[in-house]
Amino acid sequence: MSILSNARPPADRRESLRLAAAALLAGVLPRLHAAPVARGEAVTWPGVTLVDGRRVEAADLQGVATVVVFFDTGCAYCKRHNPRMDRLVRQHPDAPLRVILAAHDRAVEPVRDYRARLAPSLDATLDAASLHAALSERRVVPLTCVIDRAGVLREVIPGEMSEDDVMGLIRWART
Repeated sequence: MSILSNARPPADRRESLRLAAAALLAGVLPRLHAAPVARGEAVTWPGVTLVDGRRVEAADLQGVATVVVFFDTGCAYCKRHNPRMDRLVRQHPDAPLRVILAAHDRAVEPVRDYRARLAPSLDATLDAASLHAALSERRVVPLTCVIDRAGVLREVIPGEMSEDDVMGLIRWART
């Protein structure tokens, strides 16, 4: 039925209007969301809830280099990559550096188990969608995003990193 025809409108006019508005907004809203920041731009930290229930807000990261690693628990590359990140943090306990694992998984228990086995020194969150919106549209895992101590996105590194490359990330905590 065309809206312009002389045919009788549906029985529930409000429902028709609601559906038409929803269809219109579905086409418009994806274009309205903000794109992730580009390298060299300040990050607007979305705030995330960790798998242990704590929150990490922007104020918690002031003056701290932050590495966000997007992963999923079934990824073989991530199972090698994330323990390297754990070693980075353990080898530099006094450095202003925080590594947060952002899981694409939807269930908390597998992420908690993964973290306990492979990266116990790191924080983990299921809030990957909000972090992706802030940092990168890339969906590869692992994906490592580095934010310097001033809150500026410095690196977006797709794929597994070597031990030497991971250890080199400490420079962001020192600059």
